Amino acid sequence: MTPTSRSKKSRAKTSGTAPSGARRPLVKNPRFGIPVVAGAVLALVGGVLLWSPAGRADATPERASGAKAAGFTVVAAGDIAEQCTASSSCAHPKTAALVKKINPAFVLTMGDNQYDDARLTDFKKYYDKTWGAFKAKTHPSPGNHETYDPDGSLAGYKSYFGSIAYPKGKSYYSFDQDNWHFIALDSNSFDRSAQIDWLKADLAANSKKCVAAYWHHPLYSSGEHGNDPVSRPVWKILTDAKAELVLNGHDHHYERFAPQNEDAEADPNGLVELLGGMGGANPYDIEEVQPNSEKRLTKTFGVVKLNFTDDGFSWDLVGTDNRTKDSSPSYQCH
Repeated sequence: MTPTSRSKKSRAKTSGTAPSGARRPLVKNPRFGIPVVAGAVLALVGGVLLWSPAGRADATPERASGAKAAGFTVVAAGDIAEQCTASSSCAHPKTAALVKKINPAFVLTMGDNQYDDARLTDFKKYYDKTWGAFKAKTHPSPGNHETYDPDGSLAGYKSYFGSIAYPKGKSYYSFDQDNWHFIALDSNSFDRSAQIDWLKADLAANSKKCVAAYWHHPLYSSGEHGNDPVSRPVWKILTDAKAELVLNGHDHHYERFAPQNEDAEADPNGLVELLGGMGGANPYDIEEVQPNSEKRLTKTFGVVKLNFTDDGFSWDLVGTDNRTKDSSPSYQCH
């Protein structure tokens, strides 16, 4: 994974103190060196809270002037529809308005689409009134809240999305767009061999150059939920297959990581993780900054606007005030 130049400038603006019991990263196994990146100009982001780990930069990177124009645009977010409406100062109608304005080729959701128990009645009453406008071009994935439905785990989710979420009768699936292969996974069942076996077979059959995968529970997060090792075997499989990008939700904040492997080691051949849990649910605090985390924003709602080309990708975080809150580097596919 080759990013373009990034600017470097220290920032230390916080609203709280990290807990004394620091969470340790997952077991490390160094295999690769840290890639060298050149400096560029920092663009300040106002009106949001930023955190920087000691000795690291927290910067908005400049993209290479020769970067290729986007082949297609995708909008992504997780943790979306609380049980509220526009009349009650709800956030998900505002993030849905961003999706409408951007008008992407399709929409990806990283779980917890509907709160609190993801009943079909709640999907119809809340999610459907906002993000439901894009249902026909949405490729969803389920979160833990979709498993709380009293009618059965994922019952409301499956009933609402139907074959969109279960194109082959499973809660995980894949699809292609141009030179990209997208994989939607169900992190509620990563401990089941059927999904893992399917993933290996799907990657083996893939003929596209670039690969992106998305699911709910992040392997690495600086937020309240923190790291979730349930995703680690999947990271290993994706890294070995030379995948590019992982999108997650679960923690209600925005965070992007430098390329890394499943052992939290900076790795130019590793995955870029994008955590986009700011689709509408109540924001969470940053608790402990994880290795390779490059930027963290909370108390801001928005969507991620992803730009894909035949050989790379980049993205912008767009807030509900229609301003760009962060921009990623431009990455080349492996």
